[in-house]
Amino acid sequence: MTTTRDHSATTRSTTLPLPVATQAGWSDLDVRAVDTARLLAADAVQKTGNGHPGTAMSLAPVAYLLYQSVMTYDPADVAWLGRDRFVLSCGHSSLTQYIQLYLNGLGLELRDLESLRTWGSLTPGHPEVKHTPGVEITTGPLGSGLASSVGMAMAQRRQRGLLDPQAPAGESPFDHHIWVLASDGDLQEGVASEASSLAGHQQLDNLTVIYDQNRISIEDDTNVSFSEDVAKRYEAYGWHTITVDWRKNGDGAAYVEDVDALLAACHEAKATQGKPTLIVLRTIIAWPAPTAQDTGASHGAALGADEIAATKTLLGFDPEQSFAVEDEVLTHTRKVAAERGATAHAQWEERYQAWRTANVDAAALLDRLLAGELPADLDAALPTFEASEKGVASRAASGTVLNALAPVMPELWGGSADLAGSNNTTMKGEPSFVPTEHQTATWQGGPYGRTLHFGIRENAMGMILNGIALEGLTRPYGGTFLVFSDYMRPAVRLAAIQQLPVTFVWTHDSVGLGEDGPTHQPIEHLASLRAMPGLDVVRPADANETSVVWGQILRNAHPTGLALSRQNLPTLDRSVYASAQGAIKGAYVLAESSTPTPQVILLATGSEVHLAVDARTELEAAGIGTRVVSVPSREWFDRQSPEYRDEVLPPAVRARVSVEAGVAQGWHDLVGDAGRILSIEHFGASAAGSVLFTEFGFTVENVVAAAHASIEAAGTHA
Repeated sequence: MTTTRDHSATTRSTTLPLPVATQAGWSDLDVRAVDTARLLAADAVQKTGNGHPGTAMSLAPVAYLLYQSVMTYDPADVAWLGRDRFVLSCGHSSLTQYIQLYLNGLGLELRDLESLRTWGSLTPGHPEVKHTPGVEITTGPLGSGLASSVGMAMAQRRQRGLLDPQAPAGESPFDHHIWVLASDGDLQEGVASEASSLAGHQQLDNLTVIYDQNRISIEDDTNVSFSEDVAKRYEAYGWHTITVDWRKNGDGAAYVEDVDALLAACHEAKATQGKPTLIVLRTIIAWPAPTAQDTGASHGAALGADEIAATKTLLGFDPEQSFAVEDEVLTHTRKVAAERGATAHAQWEERYQAWRTANVDAAALLDRLLAGELPADLDAALPTFEASEKGVASRAASGTVLNALAPVMPELWGGSADLAGSNNTTMKGEPSFVPTEHQTATWQGGPYGRTLHFGIRENAMGMILNGIALEGLTRPYGGTFLVFSDYMRPAVRLAAIQQLPVTFVWTHDSVGLGEDGPTHQPIEHLASLRAMPGLDVVRPADANETSVVWGQILRNAHPTGLALSRQNLPTLDRSVYASAQGAIKGAYVLAESSTPTPQVILLATGSEVHLAVDARTELEAAGIGTRVVSVPSREWFDRQSPEYRDEVLPPAVRARVSVEAGVAQGWHDLVGDAGRILSIEHFGASAAGSVLFTEFGFTVENVVAAAHASIEAAGTHA
């Protein structure tokens, strides 16, 4: 049954229907709550003077249905392990979520809506995890939320397999669903396509995306650039698709917010096995604003006082009042949410306690994971490597470390963007995370496997890793070539913003990779990544540094880019040189000067450290006291005390040379005014790595010459 009210305040001649309320059980209070949500969105943007009101208005019944009738969560415990996850991929419509957090008692109050997008508020322009209670993920760049939700769904399945694999479907305390609201903009972004393709392949039936197809973006009607049949695309990906058309006909004249149809679609999605679900929901943006509805203007600008007043009159609200919330509405919404949450939590608790009793070892593992603790035998598991002039590539050493960690750290898992053999990201003997029918002769596994295969989808891989980390129990890593960090930079940036414990394994870290040529040889990448706040960039010098820094990465639990070599690097004799444990401080004295105060300091990272060591031998033979400092991580070094930094780099020693096969940017502050920098300020070439190092000036002779030049400059400027 559809109830109607007078629509004379709008430009349409028909009546304005209330949402259908049969299966959903909505009362007049529920309808009033939805209309309240629409007007709160309009008022909040109007007060602040900027924002996105339109989508929040038209999605009000959708979000209300999810929070009041569909999703499992408990307002009394926003971090409850058994909760469903909600992802607002269209993060510009942050009010869609904020208003529901307020109405359902999840930590926001009316004053928070009134302070939208202002300094110090809990309601920033786009949702931010760890900032606003009830927000599960930072979204904003379109497509990123949808892509990361795929990681959440993958992590939920992995966690279930790790802790409770034998439970029947839907009966494990680790079963929960991922719900996503996405927009036309999300569905246009390539990263959403990459991740959705993988989600269909992975048969993630714990994932439902509600696609708000209002066909409006900042440039107005999306038909100017976007006319594909999205449902058919997702069917081709292997998704189950449902269309709920509230517009009925093209111009919206028969617009009916049939929440029963949407509720039935949500139930169908949860019951669907072996496929994620896309619900295509056709809406009218800014409904029911009389003249702003279905316009590009309503997407990203305040509606204006007159339009808001007309909308309030239409909905039976006082046009003179702003942020009006009737007591009975708020009491009703919070009571329903609290009762639903308490009931669901109590039922879950019974299953959870029964699981703990029956699974003592798994419960102990869960307790450690929830506490964020590492295994007690982590350090003992980290391998050490014998000194060797031939050595090993740091990418190979990293693979050895991962294999050593596999049995002691079951929460650690990951893979590669189709470069497993090159990145050395596969733990030997560990099954692949893949539906059984998608196993191959090379990669055997099942739905609860450990080895991830992202395909050639670097940006999606990064976003998925972020989603895995946001689920909270496991520690993900993913590999590709360092040069292709460009493809995943938006995901890396979001990992840094959210401070997620994701490890990006980037191999082939310099022109030393050789013959693949300039398209594959990173030049500006280390400097560019170091410029990103909140990201640790780590480039170890040999196998033992690689082992040590892996341990520190896991202890730090920060987003980290690990840059590793393709070519073999000598494994330093630590009875001659300092312990690799110094790497945990980001920079340390690897080889000391023969003089009480060094005459020159050579700073280097990764494969170039060995060049600095060899140059020191020549300088010392010439009577020049030379200290070599290995600098695996500028970020880690910057976090040390001033006293330690001055101990490693005494301010009085102004003769300094940095050696790194990348651009010079970022080294001037360490080498100072008298320093010299060996760098590459151009793209590479196709030839053997050793030839390129020689041709591009990375030789002992050039390091020695730079040292002499720096010593002279320091003396001249003294």
